[in-house]
Amino acid sequence: MSKEYIGEFEELILMVVSILQEEAYGNAIVTEIKKRVGRDSNLSAVHVTLYRLEDKGFVKSSMGGATTTRGGRRKRIFQITNSGMAMLRSMKESRTDLWKLIPQLKMVSVKG
Repeated sequence: MSKEYIGEFEELILMVVSILQEEAYGNAIVTEIKKRVGRDSNLSAVHVTLYRLEDKGFVKSSMGGATTTRGGRRKRIFQITNSGMAMLRSMKESRTDLWKLIPQLKMVSVKG
């Protein structure tokens, strides 16, 4: 069995979906990425990534209720799955292990 991998933008989207929880929909994700990491992203790229993550089983989606602020249109709300959370944990652990191996950072932590 091969291990599934996700790219950097997929990881970012997955993290934001897990942060926003019930408010995780396209525009909110774009806004949160800009707010948290200062990175511009467009709605189309976010949607393509969300659907790719859904195909991989890392998020699932459902339609929210219609609101007057959106002219009666409904939002597609995304939610992280157990597989998505497992992927985030795995990526965090592997990155933390790599960060620990950087000699320059070891010297900083000894001095600090």
